[in-house]
Amino acid sequence: MPAYDAAAVAALADQQVSWRDKALPPAFWGRTVAGILADRPRLSQLPTPLMTLSAPGLRHNVDTLDTWCRRHGVELAPHGKTTMAPALWAMQLDAGAWAITLANGFQLGVARAYGVQRVLIANAVISPLQLRWIADELAADPSFEVMVWADSVRTVEIMEAARSAHVGPDARPLDVMVEVGGIGGRTGARDAETALAVGHAIAKASTLRLVGVAGYEGAIGHGVDEANLEEVRAYLRDLATVHHRLKDLYDADVVPVVSAGGSQYFEQVAKVLASEAGDGARVVLRSGAYITHDDGLYRRVSPLGANPRTDGEQLVSAMHGWMRITSQPEPGLAIFDGGRRDFPFDQDFPEPQLIRPRSEGSPILPATGMTVTNLNDQHGYLTFTDVPVVIGDELRVGLSHPCTAFDKWGLIPVVDDPDAADPVVVDLVRTFF
Repeated sequence: MPAYDAAAVAALADQQVSWRDKALPPAFWGRTVAGILADRPRLSQLPTPLMTLSAPGLRHNVDTLDTWCRRHGVELAPHGKTTMAPALWAMQLDAGAWAITLANGFQLGVARAYGVQRVLIANAVISPLQLRWIADELAADPSFEVMVWADSVRTVEIMEAARSAHVGPDARPLDVMVEVGGIGGRTGARDAETALAVGHAIAKASTLRLVGVAGYEGAIGHGVDEANLEEVRAYLRDLATVHHRLKDLYDADVVPVVSAGGSQYFEQVAKVLASEAGDGARVVLRSGAYITHDDGLYRRVSPLGANPRTDGEQLVSAMHGWMRITSQPEPGLAIFDGGRRDFPFDQDFPEPQLIRPRSEGSPILPATGMTVTNLNDQHGYLTFTDVPVVIGDELRVGLSHPCTAFDKWGLIPVVDDPDAADPVVVDLVRTFF
């Protein structure tokens, strides 16, 4: 079976755009995505503020992590919550991703609408409504696979009660992974004995099946110095210990999944857990932000960022913001037309990179001496010293933290070369948040 519904993804190009799509001008409203792209529009035809993706950057990042995973003996179930873009999920699956990771029932609904066949929900699902719907999806599609997490016996009891009241004795079981946490972390069983009790509860349940262990080391580590890396490794060793102590509870036909690995410590996951693959388990990373990387958080902390901690090509930033100077109320201060509703700000403010002066034919200049100092809802503050800035100039910025960038855009233009004088729009990516 294919990993997703290629026809449904392709049909995104047949959708009409409208006033709901803030990335596009009124001249494009009422046209289909395919019709717009056939004209090879230029970036200069789009309004600001704007977020774009880089086609070569996306391709490079997807191929780079796929190669890295194969070299290190692990598999990848990229976290789809980062982009919530079925077209980008398809790109990742086509490159060899084993599954798509999601965070909740709504996101699973998007995945099912586009035929994603294997999903790892990195969370507990305890809503009876969602559990009944998932049971119906499993019954309707024998090729559909979904795995959920549990970190307490109470969670297992809720899942078992909801499913037992809805499915018959011959229904496909719901695959469940024991979530292992750590002190000061997020969710997850805080000690091995609790985790083992959860595993035993899953194995005893009549409508559930134990299929592995999982956790999120990003909630444990808080830096990339050696002390923090060792803290992450210690956590991963604890996760492996739980897996080994649960081995007798796995059904004979189950290839257990051992899953960890966000976008900050995936090299540590491979270092500690890859050996489990040689012992009959499937080791699965869930990195999501790598697909665009960034010019902030992940540039600093990714194992394949500005200061690499592992082998392989470095990731590149494949997302940019564009805004226009609309006011220059004081010397050295300019206001631009993008704000918190348009660009991420939870980790870093946008980073000025290039300035396009308003005068026709003027060269693109590096944005030296420029700093974004604040963002309001729809405005941003730019201080400048080295390069003059006037009303009408266009600024390209680097963005930090893709997880809070994609959710601000329902349709995102993809350009052929973000460094070109006037990039060509080669795709329009639809997101679902």
